[in-house]
Amino acid sequence: MSIEMIRVLIVDDHPMVAEGIQSILESYNDIEVVGTLGSGQAAVDQATQLAPDVILMDLNMPGLSGLSATEIILERLPETRILILSMHDSPEYISTALSHGAKGYVLKDVPTDEIRQAIDAVMRDERYLCTGASGSLEPKGGSAREALTGREQTILLELAQGKSNKQVALALDISVRTVETHRKNIKRKLGISSTAGLTRYALEHGVLQGTGVGF
Repeated sequence: MSIEMIRVLIVDDHPMVAEGIQSILESYNDIEVVGTLGSGQAAVDQATQLAPDVILMDLNMPGLSGLSATEIILERLPETRILILSMHDSPEYISTALSHGAKGYVLKDVPTDEIRQAIDAVMRDERYLCTGASGSLEPKGGSAREALTGREQTILLELAQGKSNKQVALALDISVRTVETHRKNIKRKLGISSTAGLTRYALEHGVLQGTGVGF
């Protein structure tokens, strides 16, 4: 009786991390690691060809972030399950990742068998949060302002890095007018009038922390 293989793609800009995860996963006889990539852009470029069932995605990578890559890949391959694998346990990181379509969030310091548990959970179409991640999402009370959509959070991340509307449009393959519309909505929802204010908000809420630096 043949085993139904789970195809996994690992995306992390630290080769030692990627190789370590690959070694763990390849110890299971029903998991096939179809590739290890070092950037969000490489994942976007190769996801269709590699056709993974699950992508383990780092958040902070040079160039295209894991969040942006997640959103773009899911637009093209909506059946793919994306698990964020990160050192960040702040609620802002976790909720933002989930709003971008990630099926789960696992901290990099979890026991190795928990990565397997996470893969099994998302393959059952269940959301998976490791213990540290789920604990940080517990309600803390207080009223929240109007939430940003996943696309708005992606654009906030790009704008907060100092990119122009045109640069954001090119990065996300959308029109400049669309970026301008999202930018207005973001400012309205957050009650912020300047680009500097957007950057400050992104820093204070963990959206921008560590961008461009792998973790």
